[in-house]
Amino acid sequence: MSTSYEFRALGRRVDGPSRDLETFPAPAGVSTVTFSTDEFTSFCPVTNQPDFSSVTIEYVPDGLCLESKSLKLYLWSFRDEPAFCEALAARIAADVKAACRPKRVEVTVAQKPRGGLALVAVAREEG
Repeated sequence: MSTSYEFRALGRRVDGPSRDLETFPAPAGVSTVTFSTDEFTSFCPVTNQPDFSSVTIEYVPDGLCLESKSLKLYLWSFRDEPAFCEALAARIAADVKAACRPKRVEVTVAQKPRGGLALVAVAREEG
């Protein structure tokens, strides 16, 4: 069985970040999808110091799944964005909810310790 999708990023050369989260139909039987990375960067809106974080996105599909290359480009788009950790978790959860309309999404952003203090923010959205 051959299936063809029209993705804007996957299979194409992309030279920069994007906020465009692409989706595809969720395969039957998939109950939970989890993405994680420890290569997420942003910077503090007050001090302008870089923040290095890990991000975990877990969602329960309701018809659509996120395409992973578009998610990588999306996460890259925060590299030069001034934002607090809590705001990042909430924004990513809201954007995932808007893109694939899952039954539930949970986003955890865990900043690497700076000044001896680690920070973890969790945001949940229900479908």
